Amino acid sequence: MADAGLTTKTLNDKALSDKAWPAALAFFLALGALPTIIFGLLVAFHELALLPGLISWGICLTVALGFGILLGRDMAVMAQLVRSLRMSPDELPKTTNLAVPGMRLLGQEAINLVRAERLNQARASDRSAADHALLERLPDPLLRLNDSGAVIWRNASAIATFGMETAALLRHPDLRAALGEATSSGTPVRQSIALTVPVPRHLDATVIPVGGLAYVLIADRTRERNVEKMRADFIANSSHELRTPLASLIGFIETLRGPAADDVEAQQRFLGIMAEQAHRMQRVIEDLLSLSRIEINEHQPPETVLFLPPLLERIAAGMEPMLQTNHTRIELSIPADLPRIPADADQLAQVFTNLLDNAIKYGKRNGCIKVIAATASTDDRFAANGVLVSVTDDGAGIARENIPRLTERFYRVDKGRSRSVGGTGLGLAIVKHVVNRHRGRLLIDSVEGQGTTFTVWLPTRP
Repeated sequence: MADAGLTTKTLNDKALSDKAWPAALAFFLALGALPTIIFGLLVAFHELALLPGLISWGICLTVALGFGILLGRDMAVMAQLVRSLRMSPDELPKTTNLAVPGMRLLGQEAINLVRAERLNQARASDRSAADHALLERLPDPLLRLNDSGAVIWRNASAIATFGMETAALLRHPDLRAALGEATSSGTPVRQSIALTVPVPRHLDATVIPVGGLAYVLIADRTRERNVEKMRADFIANSSHELRTPLASLIGFIETLRGPAADDVEAQQRFLGIMAEQAHRMQRVIEDLLSLSRIEINEHQPPETVLFLPPLLERIAAGMEPMLQTNHTRIELSIPADLPRIPADADQLAQVFTNLLDNAIKYGKRNGCIKVIAATASTDDRFAANGVLVSVTDDGAGIARENIPRLTERFYRVDKGRSRSVGGTGLGLAIVKHVVNRHRGRLLIDSVEGQGTTFTVWLPTRP
């Protein structure tokens, strides 16, 4: 009979014949032994005449032989049935060719038992597949660890979020402590984890022990923490940087409303200064907002792929008005066979625009700015293959002690000159955070009196 996708088959009687006869002979001898002894004793003690005794004995032997044949055959069928149930993964045999009713019932019960077990296994397999699909589609990273703490499975979100960084995560002392506590107590343990490389991350990890395994569910709280930090930093930085131009605007407004109310020449001069201060505040606010947006997503590397040469050439062409004003030229050395890199085109455009903008502003008048791109192989400086882009000016250079602080917000080596050329003090901070998001590196080299080189290394794989 067919049930739940299980097919049936009838046992081969011919294949059973050779196995049935030994069993039938055994049953015949067992069943015929007792009547033989009884009739022999009756005849020996003259309780039964010889001829009737022989006839009765023959009838008993015939019945014993027939029953032995039937029972022996059914035993052989049952033996093959058991082997079939054990060996066949998909098919269940019929038992309709069992002759003895009790054997037929026993065989059917065996088949029903196996059928129920296979149905339970199929349902359990379906539930396991559904559970696995659900875990695979979880939006949060999920890791399955064995009893030694090694990863034996991770879902798609974990692969996309951590990639090769999973090993570093598992070595974190806070997570190791949570694993030990969960294993010893047998209850889930939640632990906050702060990662510092390759970019700062704030994670909430929940360790769930299951038998000899442990599941680690990770919620990335970096965005929330960055939003909180962004709000605090925005208030602090904007209040600091906007105070001076705002005070200047208020002063000029009061002057225009008072002593200079009728002085047309002073009004025009003051309005020009006020417009300059207003533009300065606008640039500061735009850079602050841009930096905040970059920091919020800094923990998520870009997924799109970019061919860098056209972007660099387009940015250099867009700098032409500034180059003409400062009587400066740009020399581009960009090979056409640069490998493609995972990158956010808009953010990298901001990086190289800021670097070229600084090079033009702080380079020599009638000078030359060099932009050189090259393929970088793995070495002591870089852990993977990538692309190098350097921007070199021939300006006054930067003192060594100032280089480590160049990427700090609002840090200026020459505050007066920075403000006079329209700098906000945020350009290199933006460059640093964009490069961090791309899992790259920013290298700064400068010699006073000779110029400065900013080099951006970007990996070919995230």
